[in-house]
Amino acid sequence: MAAGTVAPGRLRRRLVVAFVLVAGLSAGTLAGGSYLMLRQARFDGSLQRAAADARYQLVVAAQFLPLTETRRADLLASFEESGRHVLLVTDRTRASNPRYAPTPGADLRATVAAGQLGFQRTPGRPHLLVVGGRIPGSTAELYVVTVEDDLVDALDQLRTASVLGWVAVVLVAAAVGHALARRTLEPVGRASRAARAVAEGLLRTRLPVRGRDEFSDWAVAFNEMAEALEVKIEALSRAQARERRFTADVAHELRTPVTALVAAASLLADEMDALPAGAVPAAELLVADVVRLRRLVEDLLEISRLDAGRESLAVRPVDVAALLRRITAADPGARVGVAVDVPPVVTDPRRLERILTNLVGNGITHGGGRLGVEVRRAGAELVVEVADHGPGIPAEHLAHIFERFYKVDPARTGPGSGLGLAIARENARLLGGRLDVTSEVGHGTRFRLTLPIDATGDT
Repeated sequence: MAAGTVAPGRLRRRLVVAFVLVAGLSAGTLAGGSYLMLRQARFDGSLQRAAADARYQLVVAAQFLPLTETRRADLLASFEESGRHVLLVTDRTRASNPRYAPTPGADLRATVAAGQLGFQRTPGRPHLLVVGGRIPGSTAELYVVTVEDDLVDALDQLRTASVLGWVAVVLVAAAVGHALARRTLEPVGRASRAARAVAEGLLRTRLPVRGRDEFSDWAVAFNEMAEALEVKIEALSRAQARERRFTADVAHELRTPVTALVAAASLLADEMDALPAGAVPAAELLVADVVRLRRLVEDLLEISRLDAGRESLAVRPVDVAALLRRITAADPGARVGVAVDVPPVVTDPRRLERILTNLVGNGITHGGGRLGVEVRRAGAELVVEVADHGPGIPAEHLAHIFERFYKVDPARTGPGSGLGLAIARENARLLGGRLDVTSEVGHGTRFRLTLPIDATGDT
């Protein structure tokens, strides 16, 4: 069998989504964790360098003591000329550069007032790191301001690169996952198509065996199953063909002698009054059994013709009401209620009569002589329902009721041959309809025949 592509399905999508989730979460966790660790390390390094520089600058600032107004101005000018921005806090706060003059926070002022080195960062632009402490030998506070814009920009670029890298990883994972899922599920697709082909009757369907993985073992097992199934079905087909051929041969072989027996039985029935009293019961039994044998042979001939597909339709308008009246009149002792509400239908009258005769006769026989027949039109279909009030059919027998030679009575003592319902269903199919049955034990059985109003296809 030629291998094709696997149609997208839920399983493939789930595999791709799972692959993308695993790759995305892994890459995101790695990228995010690396970025946060590097960011913290860079900020810590910047703080350490700023703190070391601030300690040195505090020692340098001590050279300007005592801090007179002139010395304060010189101190600020000296730091600004060296490229450092500082804040000097005495009785008020003075900045060496007004552009870089953040206000020290309360926590930072408290730390510095306790004689320790403190720091704070200010968000936004510019991004400033403020490290301050007391000038040795004085109560004045000096805060060194470091601009971290370059560091923040570098970290932003790293974050952007990490996000883009993560997106790229997700896209690559999706492509790789799709390819892997497609490749992995290809044997599943081949197996599905092969199973569907076998179900449609292509019993020679086989799967290619490639490699030595689990799918190869699966393909080998499938091929063995398909081969065994092909052998079994071919054997059953041959047995069924032999059975049908045997049935047809027996029916044809019995036709001539049965015809002779029927003629002899007819003569015997005509001379029944001339027979001795003791021979009459045996003669009546003989005549009845010959009639039954003739019906059986006729049924076998009809079922063999249906099997051979040699039956043709001769459709014409049929008055269903008149047909039912003729059928029910054949058993005047039965009570049959008929409700017909349809115009004449176009179908094969012989086959329709064969179906209705079987259903009505079956209902009269098993329904205690009481039967209801309803005929109505449902759209483009004719619906005939035949309901009796007999004992009903047990559920375990209902599924087999249309099988050949099947009887609900295991002793097979009934008058029928067991072929009537099988022939009725085959005729219904030949007319383009269907025959169904429902039954409830203790309440009776209902047969439902559905046929097209016009068997020629015109509604």
